[in-house]
Amino acid sequence: MEFHRKGIVLAAALSSLLCSFSAHADWAQSTDPLIVQPAPTNNQVQAQNPPAFTWARYPSGPASYDIQIIPAGGAAVTYTTDRNWYLPTKALALGNYTWRVRPTGSSDWSNARAFSITSNSTVFEVPDNATLRNRILAKARPRSLPASFTPYSTWNTAKKNDLESYLSRLTNEVKLQMTALPNLSDSRWPIAITSPLTAAMASQQTDVRNRINEATRQMEAAALLWRAKKDPAFLTEALKRGDQLASLNPAGPTSYANQDQATRQIAVAMIKAVDFLATDLDATRRAKWLSVVGARGNDIYNNLAGDNGRLDQYPFDSHGNTAMIYMALISALSLGDVPDAQKWFDFAFRAYINSPSPWSGPEGGYANGTAYAEYAAGYQLALWDPIFQATGVNLYAKPSTLGFLDYAIEFIPPGSKVHAFGDGDDTRPDPRVFHAFAARMSSPRAAWYAANLPGLEDSMSLLEAPYPMPVTAATVKAPPSNSAYYPSSGWVAMHSDIASTSRTSFYFKSSPYGSFNHEHGDQNGLLLSVAGQPLLVKAGWYDWYGSPYWTDWYHQTKSSNSITFDGGKGQNVDGYREQLQHNGKITTFSAQPAYDYAEGDATPAYAGALTQARRQVWYLHGQNAVLVRDKLSATVPHTYEFNVHAQVAMRVENASSVQIAAGGQSVCLRDLNGNAPFARWAGAAPKGGVTEDHGAFYLKNDGRSTAEFLVLLDVGCKRPAVKVSAVGTTRTVTVGAQTVTLP
Repeated sequence: MEFHRKGIVLAAALSSLLCSFSAHADWAQSTDPLIVQPAPTNNQVQAQNPPAFTWARYPSGPASYDIQIIPAGGAAVTYTTDRNWYLPTKALALGNYTWRVRPTGSSDWSNARAFSITSNSTVFEVPDNATLRNRILAKARPRSLPASFTPYSTWNTAKKNDLESYLSRLTNEVKLQMTALPNLSDSRWPIAITSPLTAAMASQQTDVRNRINEATRQMEAAALLWRAKKDPAFLTEALKRGDQLASLNPAGPTSYANQDQATRQIAVAMIKAVDFLATDLDATRRAKWLSVVGARGNDIYNNLAGDNGRLDQYPFDSHGNTAMIYMALISALSLGDVPDAQKWFDFAFRAYINSPSPWSGPEGGYANGTAYAEYAAGYQLALWDPIFQATGVNLYAKPSTLGFLDYAIEFIPPGSKVHAFGDGDDTRPDPRVFHAFAARMSSPRAAWYAANLPGLEDSMSLLEAPYPMPVTAATVKAPPSNSAYYPSSGWVAMHSDIASTSRTSFYFKSSPYGSFNHEHGDQNGLLLSVAGQPLLVKAGWYDWYGSPYWTDWYHQTKSSNSITFDGGKGQNVDGYREQLQHNGKITTFSAQPAYDYAEGDATPAYAGALTQARRQVWYLHGQNAVLVRDKLSATVPHTYEFNVHAQVAMRVENASSVQIAAGGQSVCLRDLNGNAPFARWAGAAPKGGVTEDHGAFYLKNDGRSTAEFLVLLDVGCKRPAVKVSAVGTTRTVTVGAQTVTLP
């Protein structure tokens, strides 16, 4: 899957010109959406104890800050930090707190912000850098492998029964790849990478990434097998692949500037190989490999450390945040052997722990969509396991990680055939990834998810993991609730019964992230699947980020189950920071015994074209149906479009009703107001071998009154009796035996 990298440095420079601000009472809160927001705030109960503190930088760029944490009724405790974040090393006592921050030596305090630590706050403590470094250096190599990893000759019967098949598969893979993999050299990739990215450049970058991933995996797997089996053929293969990788020019096609994914992968794989092989490397080879790690590591560090840590102030950089976790592991494994490793470690490690993802808040979630969440979980598996072994810091125990797993369960439950929202939502989930992720956690929900996801974990990943897996300690398996709301990312899930393979799953999104990064212009968008069969889908497919197809169709509102007007005009997805500003928000969420309810406000997403764009959704448990109401306003006449997309040909039953049937499941959509006729329309060409159909309910409005769509999603096309009534100013909708009062 291809990530993109924005012009963060340019964005930062523009921000200082366009969105600069003078010091004021609340300088810690920037009006620029690209700048980090202060946290914790709003008197929220903190999921993590101690919480992570962040704030916008002071305009003059001071060398350090004083942060005061003040317990209710107690004395303030002051700490000094040289960056615009702070992570205490010890948990706070239960109670209510306020905090404020100032430049050291100044009297210009920020506004005080309140938060609470309760018995529901999970203790997650991370020592200071010096303590962590000493802990790492005290561990003999290999630092990155658990104590449970021992030579195959020492395995008992139980361990052989559990792991021998994985060892066999990895052995066969490495032997096959010895002759199948190409030898790598810089000459393989002759195209210079410039901007704007062309299809040929994108193709080369993909090839660089794929070939580097293959070669680094082969090197790491061979080194691991050498440790496990002591077969010289594996040592020879590991040295061969390592020497080839070391011969690639760090300033060439695999450079950080040309393909950042390649350089970070080479650096982390080579330091892991040094760690695995330990005394098996001759001095000359070891020095060469470490010099490559040093050169590539410094390229990563120099990019991230600019502006005293650019991500501290401008966190919304998917590649930068991924590079930060790579830097955390590379530095931890390089300590004592690479001269700059301590500098890297002190810069990156606790910074990453403090803010591991900009794509959600402390409750978990992932605003870029579940396809990229799966991608993130994959590299987290590869990096968090060795980080835990080398440092003792278990990121799987971080509260936001628990929320991240719950998010995955809610939006890609077992049996899901497509991802939800964002780039790559057209692809099929790989259940092995979150099976492996859940296996490293010990909770009833993790145990339930792992038990219900099919497939075998990657052999190398499993053999490098602790044995037995942490999930085996969970004595109870239990799914999460049937509905969930993630306020930071603006996502809502509603299920008939998440534990059932025949579940109805309805997803609703109105995101504060807008169409930024890998999100789309689909605020107030809908998705529906039944028994894993997608019925209401996002149209289009992810060819590559920023492609003409992506720009003109896949990223646009008209390809989602959202509101457009006047022939497909939708939400404003142009600009950079504007994509964050033109956003949505879930304003209400309620889970009741008879129904789940959510309301989204996407008005800002239309950038002034509409003065109101609110969508209300009710999932009626007893009827297994969804009621959708849109309230739309503008200052000029429009024809509004309630868009519907499916992966089969829709059957228009009459002007007010359309049926979607696929895979033995169906949904009938009915216009309950009777004034918005349905018609099909033609969209962009779908991916080869895929059928797509598009349509909309059309509603004309004079621009002087509020337009209203009222549409029933009748799962299974049961065709219940429906009555819309009004008594005075109160309107109700009765579906079968269930009545809803419209706000």
